[in-house]
Amino acid sequence: MKLLNEEYIKQAIPVREKNSYKGNFGKLLFVGGNEQMGGAIIMSASAAVYSGAGLVTVASAPVNVHALHTRIPEAMFIDMYDLDTLASMIKKMDGVVIGPGLGRDDRAIDVMNTVLKTLTEDQFIIIDGDAISIYVNELLDHPDAHLIFTPHLGEWKTLSNMGPDKENLQDNIQKQKELNAIVILKKGQSEIYFEDEVWQNIPGNPSMATGGMGDTLAGMIAGFIGQFETYKKGILSAVFLHSKIANTLAETYYVTLPTAIIDHIPKTMKGYTNSN
Repeated sequence: MKLLNEEYIKQAIPVREKNSYKGNFGKLLFVGGNEQMGGAIIMSASAAVYSGAGLVTVASAPVNVHALHTRIPEAMFIDMYDLDTLASMIKKMDGVVIGPGLGRDDRAIDVMNTVLKTLTEDQFIIIDGDAISIYVNELLDHPDAHLIFTPHLGEWKTLSNMGPDKENLQDNIQKQKELNAIVILKKGQSEIYFEDEVWQNIPGNPSMATGGMGDTLAGMIAGFIGQFETYKKGILSAVFLHSKIANTLAETYYVTLPTAIIDHIPKTMKGYTNSN
């Protein structure tokens, strides 16, 4: 297992070219947020916007549109339950995040099916939160797109049938290969399983144990993938900086709010490009 450290991140974060435009930095769709859990998808999309994603669209329950635009007017919005519009929008994207606040009812299953069936091999999908349960319990097919799971230990049990007291490095590697996906296993020191290697994150602290933390990480990962040279560099940098920012905040705050992490992403990224 390789240890993820600051030196790797300094070499990974790209410096933007002088003649750049928003199309260079990723077109992303965030799918989730039912009538009761709109905050989850708003935090996830916010993290992508603050990470520098070029264009962010949120597909959510219509009731969430005003809250979304209050938090991030930079994002566009569609009704996720309008499946034809959803499918049309997916085709324009580089990647999709699905799951934060999605719910697990029949409408959520229809949304999930639409997303998986529409994706193509040149896109990526991050499956998080409720979408993990739907993917497993509904026995849905592997999408054509590059597949990334971001489970916490409880969700990993759903994916792998290994509880927190049973999971281990070798069995996790085997399950990752069976899933044919990248796996970011969220824990005290998160582990990132690629096809050919495993990395362990070093930063992290107990102040991060609060709702919305994983939604924010999923958004950062998507935002970074859309801009970085490789998926690996984007994922590892997002995981590291998410925890690094939280460690800095925890020096003066008892609890680290996901929205506070989001607010610090652009300045933190700039600090690393200045060090190159």
